[in-house]
Amino acid sequence: MSSLLSEDPHLGEVVVSEADLAARVRELGAMITREYQGRAPLLVAVLKGAFMFLTDLSRAIDLPVSVDFMAVSSYGDATRTSGVVRIIKDLESDLVGRDVIVVEDIIESGLTLKYLLNNLRSREPKSLRVCTLLLKRGEQVEHLSADYVGFEIPPAFVVGYGLDVAEQYRNLPYIATYVGSRDE
Repeated sequence: MSSLLSEDPHLGEVVVSEADLAARVRELGAMITREYQGRAPLLVAVLKGAFMFLTDLSRAIDLPVSVDFMAVSSYGDATRTSGVVRIIKDLESDLVGRDVIVVEDIIESGLTLKYLLNNLRSREPKSLRVCTLLLKRGEQVEHLSADYVGFEIPPAFVVGYGLDVAEQYRNLPYIATYVGSRDE
């Protein structure tokens, strides 16, 4: 555990260790490499939470890949989704006829992902798949399936490895529960 954060009273138990993250990202990269042989997929990261996952995943894929970024928001500084999805930064890439893999940090209710997939489908990609690092068990309002799932986790608010609360804790090399209040 990071020495500066090891005594942080807002962090609870480690849900996914640094070693487990690294091993699973390598496995996901190998799966994508096998399934996209002879193609060059576009990885679309959903900012800001997926940036670390995208970085490691793209290095684990043994194919030419392109990357682009979208920023959507349904949280603000809260620890619960507002249910309202806004596109803050749109893609620069044209998706027509391309193999697109959406790289998500976490799927909770599925509302944000449903909105995002509908938006991306309208841009006529050749294929559209989802790779999520985390799937929060029992939280889905929308029943969407991810094509690649890193880990299923219990329904707790988590931080680390790109995930945050009010822009804090993204730099943790592992994923832990957040037990503090956003007002502290």
